[in-house]
Amino acid sequence: MAAIFNANVCIEFLLDVPATQSEPNKKWHSAFAKIYCSRTLLSVTKNATATNKYNKVSHIPSDTVVNLEHPAENKSFRVDLTSLNEILKEKNLNKLRQFGGTPGVVSALETDINGGIIGSKEDVKRRQEEFGSNTYKKTPTKSFFHFVVETFKDLTILILLGCAALSLGFGIKEHCPRDGRYDDVSIFVAVFLINAVSAVSNFKRNRQFDKVSKANNNIQIEVIRKGRRRQISIFEIVVGDVIILKMGDQIPADGLFLEGHSLQVDESSMTGESDHVEVNKSQNPFLFSGTKVVDGYACMLATSVGMNTTWGQMMSQISRDTSETPLQARLNKLTSSIAKVSLAVSFLVLVVLLVRYFSGNTTDDNRNREFNGCKTKTDAVLWIVATSVNVVAVAVPKVLSLAVTLTLAYSLKKMMVDKAMVRKLSAYEMMASATIICTNKTGILTLNQKKVTEFWLGKEIVTEGAASSISPRVLEIIQQGVALNTTGSVYKTNSGSEIEFSGSPTEKAILSWAVQELNMDVEELKQSCILLKVEVFNSQKKRSGVMMKKNADNTIHVHWKGAAEMILAMCSSYYDASGMKKQLADDGEREKFEQIIQGMAASSLRCIAFAHKQVSEEENDDLKKLDEDNLSLLGVVGMKDPCRPGVRNAVEDCQHAGVNVKMITGDNVYTAKAIATECGILRFINQDLSSGVVVDGEEFRNYTHEERMDKVDRICVMARSSPLDKQLMVQCLKQKGHVVAVVTGDDAQALKEADIGLSMGIQGTQVARESSDIVILDDSFSSVATVLRRGRCVHTNIQILIQFQLTVNVAALVINFVGAVSAGEVPLSAVQLLWMNLIMYTLGVLAVSTKQPIMDLMDKPHVGLNESLITHNMWKNLLAQAMYQIVVLLTLQFKGESIFGLNEKVKDTMVFNIFVLCQVFNEINARKFGEESVYEWICKNKLFLGIIGIAIVVQVVMVEFLKKFANTERLNWGQWTACIGIAAASWPIGN
Repeated sequence: MAAIFNANVCIEFLLDVPATQSEPNKKWHSAFAKIYCSRTLLSVTKNATATNKYNKVSHIPSDTVVNLEHPAENKSFRVDLTSLNEILKEKNLNKLRQFGGTPGVVSALETDINGGIIGSKEDVKRRQEEFGSNTYKKTPTKSFFHFVVETFKDLTILILLGCAALSLGFGIKEHCPRDGRYDDVSIFVAVFLINAVSAVSNFKRNRQFDKVSKANNNIQIEVIRKGRRRQISIFEIVVGDVIILKMGDQIPADGLFLEGHSLQVDESSMTGESDHVEVNKSQNPFLFSGTKVVDGYACMLATSVGMNTTWGQMMSQISRDTSETPLQARLNKLTSSIAKVSLAVSFLVLVVLLVRYFSGNTTDDNRNREFNGCKTKTDAVLWIVATSVNVVAVAVPKVLSLAVTLTLAYSLKKMMVDKAMVRKLSAYEMMASATIICTNKTGILTLNQKKVTEFWLGKEIVTEGAASSISPRVLEIIQQGVALNTTGSVYKTNSGSEIEFSGSPTEKAILSWAVQELNMDVEELKQSCILLKVEVFNSQKKRSGVMMKKNADNTIHVHWKGAAEMILAMCSSYYDASGMKKQLADDGEREKFEQIIQGMAASSLRCIAFAHKQVSEEENDDLKKLDEDNLSLLGVVGMKDPCRPGVRNAVEDCQHAGVNVKMITGDNVYTAKAIATECGILRFINQDLSSGVVVDGEEFRNYTHEERMDKVDRICVMARSSPLDKQLMVQCLKQKGHVVAVVTGDDAQALKEADIGLSMGIQGTQVARESSDIVILDDSFSSVATVLRRGRCVHTNIQILIQFQLTVNVAALVINFVGAVSAGEVPLSAVQLLWMNLIMYTLGVLAVSTKQPIMDLMDKPHVGLNESLITHNMWKNLLAQAMYQIVVLLTLQFKGESIFGLNEKVKDTMVFNIFVLCQVFNEINARKFGEESVYEWICKNKLFLGIIGIAIVVQVVMVEFLKKFANTERLNWGQWTACIGIAAASWPIGN
């Protein structure tokens, strides 16, 4: 009964969703509640069976040694998947204790806390067969048939097909089938070809997005296998793996806490509650896939993977977001507006043609009146309806969405080559409007390959032979501070000749320096001491500390490591090279150390200081936190992190494009200024801090809102910043109307706050990558500049397509409308206009979408979010081209027979041919959108010339060999020359 009561209370709590939760959080909360409650109720009903089963499991001592040498001899593990799931999903400590606690589960899974699993192919395969793989069920990929069906949902296409079918049916009934209905059959063929092209394009685009999504989810995780740390794909994690967790990681599997310090987890993705949960050995050792580490570090044991985790079951209930991007929404709005105009024109054409027919002003092929007042020809009326529908078909730019699809698909593929993976299309489009880029320093502007280049002990720099020139006592204390106060590790191979360092670049640099320069033996130091308390590093405190007890004399010591100026502020004394402890008696002494730190920082060195204090047993008992006062400064190391090659040029490109680059870093002001100057963010290093160009994070935080809004535009560098400072800056910039892009590897909140979030693919945390819109795969700022340039290129290409297609639409609409109203017939038939859709639009899209992001794009101002897609310059070019085509083709339509001495069939063919060739030259004009001349580059682009050549060849085939299909007549050389000359005359109009 007690279990049932507790289950009911839990269910009521989970189902009580706070009203303030957002809609997505409510969905997550609901999914989690359903899974949790169903498992709890199932557990209650099977309580007796489960108890008997667990009673049969023997208690395993915590010091049990597991033989991992021959795992293949064991056919199964001593614990099954159901038992592990019941322990985790219910957070049941009693059931965990029945297994002998976490050490018992470790033993039952044949792993080792320090060494992990063996990790051989046979071992991994056996675990996957027993417990499953770390993969999730995906939404079924849409088939090609699905996209074919989607293409036929266009109302205009359906009306056109319906009219063609009725016309074909009545025509066959009225005439002999052998006579053929080429117009109607041609419409069917053209429509199916257009829809086939659209379906293939959309299908390939969907496959490419799935490929990008798969690459995005393939995250590298650090695990321990066979006694050493290694990076593996998240998909390769198996039950029994020992996983290393650090701040910013997303937990990749369900599991149990093994060891670590100050671990706090954000479980809001599952429960909807924003409070951070503390995870430890005794009270809450449970870790769940999909949650995020917000503080501390730890090792965890994976007990459930893939679809057996709570996250996997929730993911199976969440559908993928398929909402349209802002650019697509704007294009759909534009298309809708054009459709309304074209429908009005179509209705007017329908009325005029019906009036002409029923008033007896129309004749058939034999010059007989079609309507004599007593009989209506169904075929003639259907032709009138089809003609009016044809006006809609040509006027509505149906392929604009296809054009955007092809352009984005091509660009996404090229972006992967350029080391950037787009996770959200809207952000990619928005890069064309970016005005500010706020970037981290480490890993983006620099290589993040730190190396200790300077070491100061007291007021003296230690150059060579550090281990021999330092007092043995001071050397021992420094070694203890480095070896114990770290989240990194040192691994020696069996031969002992090679040493591997793991951890963050800062930790690896310090460990490498201590091992190679100070002869530090990490394992020996760890065995000689016992850790009592740990305070982990985070971006706010900018320091970490440990309290340890020496086994030899039971003395207790506190070690601190962190930002040099912050550690210095905690010290009241310092050690010199001889081992003497000296007091920082006055401000003058302290100022000398500050000058040393500033001098190192001005040389682009990141300064890390070490401090130490010995405390008594009584002081230790009274301390709830590590002692931070009256420490002794051990030394200061300076690490060099060189700037990335090409970063200065990339920054200058962004600035030249009108995009301001701001650097936000945790380094001190002097290091930040030096790096910013080296990268080109600051023009000169001696800029006065009072000018507001360089600001300290705490200073910015303490400004009033009005002061921040007044000064935020001038700030180029923010030093000693916290995540809160970065968010404040982004908020202020957005309030001032800027479109802000943030580039960072660890600050998920800033990425979400920004208009465009760009995360680091190598050094970035999993949480940051999941929170970002674009992942920079090589962590280089040069790739950020490439994304900016490609974003502008996509927007320009879309505008080129709009200009090109609206020119065709306007010209064809006016020509057919005037022809229908004045003469009762349309110069351009349905087949010919559908052929235009298939050949010119499709090839036109390919021709334009393959335009490369040239550097000239960075010379133009950014694109405003509220700017019209059709600019003044576009209207000028569009109307000029359309008017030329309208005048020429209508003149040819009404006067061509007398001017050129042509019969009606040849004249109609020339109208169609000139119209198509005008679009070929219009493609060239549109391609050089907003620029002065096309002659300088036209011969350099072989792909574009190839597409133009294909369009001309297909048109020749259409005119000369598909006479019945296209209702054309063969042209002689003189007529072809006239067509080309008239069409070519439109070329100078756009230049």
